[in-house]
Amino acid sequence: MKQLGLIKNDSWLEPYRPAIEGRYHYFLQKKKELTQNGKITLSDFASGHLYFGLHHTAGGWVFREWAPNATAIYLTGDFNAWQERAEYQFQRLENGVWELHLPADALHHRDLYKLKVFWHGGFGERIPAYVQRVVQDEKTYIFSAQVWKPENPYLFQTEKFKANTEPLLIYEAHIGMATSEEKVGTYKEFTQTVLPRIKADGYNAVQLMAIQEHPYYGSFGYHVSSFFAASSRFGTPDDLKELIDTAHALGIAVIMDIVHSHAVKNEVEGLGRFDGSYHQYFHTGIRREHPAWDSLCFDYGKNEVLHFLLSNCRFWLEEYRFDGFRFDGVTSMLYRSHGLGEAFGSYADYYNVNQDGDAICYLTLANQLIHEVNKQAITIAEEVSGMPGLAVSTAQGGYGFDYRMAMNIPDYWIKIIKEKKDQDWPVSGIWWETTNRRADEKTISYAESHDQALVGDKTIIFRLIDAEMYWHMQVGDNHLLVDRGIALHKMIRLVTASTINGGYLNFMGNEFGHPEWIDFPRQNNGWSYKYARRQWNLVDNPDLKYKYLGYFDKAMIHLIGGIKHFQLSPVQKVWDNEGDQILAFRRGELVFVFNFNPVKSFTGYGFLVPPGKYHVVLNTDATAFGGFGLLDDSIEHFTIPDPLYEKENKAWLKLYLPARTAIVLWHTVC
Repeated sequence: MKQLGLIKNDSWLEPYRPAIEGRYHYFLQKKKELTQNGKITLSDFASGHLYFGLHHTAGGWVFREWAPNATAIYLTGDFNAWQERAEYQFQRLENGVWELHLPADALHHRDLYKLKVFWHGGFGERIPAYVQRVVQDEKTYIFSAQVWKPENPYLFQTEKFKANTEPLLIYEAHIGMATSEEKVGTYKEFTQTVLPRIKADGYNAVQLMAIQEHPYYGSFGYHVSSFFAASSRFGTPDDLKELIDTAHALGIAVIMDIVHSHAVKNEVEGLGRFDGSYHQYFHTGIRREHPAWDSLCFDYGKNEVLHFLLSNCRFWLEEYRFDGFRFDGVTSMLYRSHGLGEAFGSYADYYNVNQDGDAICYLTLANQLIHEVNKQAITIAEEVSGMPGLAVSTAQGGYGFDYRMAMNIPDYWIKIIKEKKDQDWPVSGIWWETTNRRADEKTISYAESHDQALVGDKTIIFRLIDAEMYWHMQVGDNHLLVDRGIALHKMIRLVTASTINGGYLNFMGNEFGHPEWIDFPRQNNGWSYKYARRQWNLVDNPDLKYKYLGYFDKAMIHLIGGIKHFQLSPVQKVWDNEGDQILAFRRGELVFVFNFNPVKSFTGYGFLVPPGKYHVVLNTDATAFGGFGLLDDSIEHFTIPDPLYEKENKAWLKLYLPARTAIVLWHTVC
């Protein structure tokens, strides 16, 4: 067999060739099986949503479900007084499939319904597995499926959308908490009020959380019950389609946070015991329940489960025109231990009997399918162990993701903020953490995501300023701790965003230093929405300092996004000095200079760069960004030649570097 590119690019993987090649062969074998030796495509196989579930046809309605353990199934709803009637009884076909045909006038738009499933020894109400619309009664809180067939369905206006995502600049968002009001926000509100902000700020992609229906709002969307249903608490399917269509018209790609790593344990709303059995979609025995998440673990070794999940990927791409997915909980899928208690200190920790070969195969199949359906689709792995090959193509022996999350970076920022004094921040460590990645894999860098904003944790701005944010964020109120926090907040983001090799991510509101944490309504907080919203009024208020962080983030994102293929330009270190806490590096014609020193400013600080003229294009200390304005950004800086370095095409660039300041300079050849 020809050597796989994954191993060829990393000789340290050679000892694990049998494991890597074995995984790769298993994927090829499974793909061959699912595609009937190539007679059909993966996309053809992933068509469960077109067959199962409720569908309106020329002859009326047809309803199919897969429930091999069931002995009888009835359709009940407000159209038949929720009674089990013979005309609404499913007929059993082969392979555990059940089917029901109804005349066209039997069901109507917005009718509510459920399945009554019987099995040996029991029965229960169930929401259909492939249902595309689920609603919750506001008084009883009971969930029901809902017929969705409007007379005038939403028609997409933007055809053949292709976003300019080089580099990929992601605005991570949650629809429900994207409102300033103490309530659940809607798709329509997000379309009208938040999308324009994202566009103005320069982000070219929005990553939407909690889209798949989930019974408990406070789960942040990670305990999914109905995998094919867009959460109705935010609005209708047409509202979500309008949101995506509007984003496309603005040139913004829409990525969905998809959860295929586990499922909610609920039985009536979810898949827990859909047909009365415990093993229809999930593992049996000790592997059935996730020990940390209180959820159920899919059995990826079953072709029926592969059919369900792969169809789910295709459904969201085609029905709603999402531009890709961020796969949540990938580490939990890769290992039978779910990565819990694992050190992952060496390659040997990745390649052993602890690997879940079936889950790995599913992820590889999913990536190939997604890119088969949409060649421009974006896939991102949220994975913490560092498993090699996640963002390497399947042809090279990888898993096929386009990007992986650089989860080490936010952990690093938390660590140094908590554990080190400002004067001890190591610039070599900052350089290492922001640039340490596998050469053959693209990453999404970020200083913080939604994870760092949850109750029990703190955002970067809150770690830096803490309670003083409540009292000293007014313009003109000079406070040392606030000044420090604002300065470091900008520098942390700039060094993280400017060192990317793939993309950059920001969670909504964090760009302007949103105060406090995220706490969804729950019994312990009196079911309050106070902390499950975004206070846009803070950044919009000209009398508050939040605006400065917002202005800076906008300038930074526009600078990086304005350079085509910025992420592909080499990141070349120019200088670092631990004693001075100075870090400088080049990317193309840009030079990034950071003075992390909290007290020392430097005059005439020099390092070697290509000769020519340099002018400042971004300055964290500018008054427009809440700084002190100690630099004159209009000054043009000319390099000083040195005979010793002429052959290397280098000369001295000497600058004034104020404390806690970063500047970006543009190079012009004289």
